[in-house]
Amino acid sequence: MGKFFRKKRRKKARHYTGGILLAISLLFVFVCYQTMSETGKVPALKQVLSWVKEEIAVEAWKNCMMVMITEKEQEQSPTLGAWFLEKLEQTYPVCRFSETMTEYDTRVESDLTGALLAENEREAEQALEGQGEQETGEKQQAEESAAEEKDNKKDKKNKKNKKQKQTETAAGTGGKAQEISREKLNDFDYLVQNFYQIDRTTTVDSSQLNADALLGKSMKLENGAENVQILIYHTHSQEGYADSTPGDTSTGVPGVGEYLAALLREKGYNVMHHTGEYDVKDRDNAYSYAGPALEQILAENPGIEVVIDLHRDGVADTTRLVSEVNGKQTAQIMFFNGLSRTTANGDISYLANPYLADNLAFSFQLKLAAEEYYPGFARSNYLKGYRYNLHYRPKSLLVEVGAQTNTLEEAMNAMEPLAEILHKVLSE
Repeated sequence: MGKFFRKKRRKKARHYTGGILLAISLLFVFVCYQTMSETGKVPALKQVLSWVKEEIAVEAWKNCMMVMITEKEQEQSPTLGAWFLEKLEQTYPVCRFSETMTEYDTRVESDLTGALLAENEREAEQALEGQGEQETGEKQQAEESAAEEKDNKKDKKNKKNKKQKQTETAAGTGGKAQEISREKLNDFDYLVQNFYQIDRTTTVDSSQLNADALLGKSMKLENGAENVQILIYHTHSQEGYADSTPGDTSTGVPGVGEYLAALLREKGYNVMHHTGEYDVKDRDNAYSYAGPALEQILAENPGIEVVIDLHRDGVADTTRLVSEVNGKQTAQIMFFNGLSRTTANGDISYLANPYLADNLAFSFQLKLAAEEYYPGFARSNYLKGYRYNLHYRPKSLLVEVGAQTNTLEEAMNAMEPLAEILHKVLSE
């Protein structure tokens, strides 16, 4: 019993002692805090609490740090696929570059139905043929102006003198002023760049412009002069020159055509010069009006092998299409072909030309002869869509003689070298 009471007294003593010590500690802390606070050496209560929280957070982070480090290492561990791509990019950097490239889809133009195509083409033909050679002249304007500016450079005089000397030599000796390499002509790009101008309305390829094929066709006349061999006519008979007399077609294109006919007759050809007028009331449909008349003439004269439609170009008023041949100021000429095909819709079935390859061969052989015997006399052969009544004979030709800025004399002078090259191509 005494032992029990002794334990109880010791327990109470420890309890009291602990309470007293706690009270003394709290009092000590309070007194120290108050003293240090008054001297400004202790932060405010909020700062103390913030410090305590921070310490607790740090201790907590230390306790779980190993776990977080382990998880971080697991996140950074690459997968097999990522590792493979990394190695692939290191070996082939182009794989990474290819991700930045953009793919572009191509779009194919929709095809029109046959009926709609025919309707659209007929409307376009009327509009474009109505413009006729005027559009050609507008297109030529920029190129001729650029050529003139180029020729105004320091070597213009030398080039002009050289061409004149070559032409005079050829005329005096009957030989060529220059020889065009047949090997170069077999290069399609060279051929197009040096002998042709292709209008935006049409397209052409090496299957049609092949020098061997173009030169391989014989243009020699098969029939004798007992019947009409050559027909000269004018779809646009009202075209004139700078000094033509209004209303007098003899001072315009028809007068030039008559001079060409006379020169060819002197060389032994049987020539018909048809002076029918098809552009007086409605120039836009001149080709349509001329067609029936041509059919009748050809039916009455089946021996005709050459059909020449003589025109005059339209250019800017500042453009002068002049060369010098045999010491004469001579209007430049241009051979014109319709390909019966447009860029937008392809071949035009209702404007088919069974003699297209022959037409192209005829104009090319004439252009080549002009370049070799009279350099600078003939402009580049012009290729355009549609047909222009060139489908009646294999040797059908559309010729532009100068422009409205040329004089009648210059156009007349052009008929002399034109007659010469026609003779060379038709007789050899």
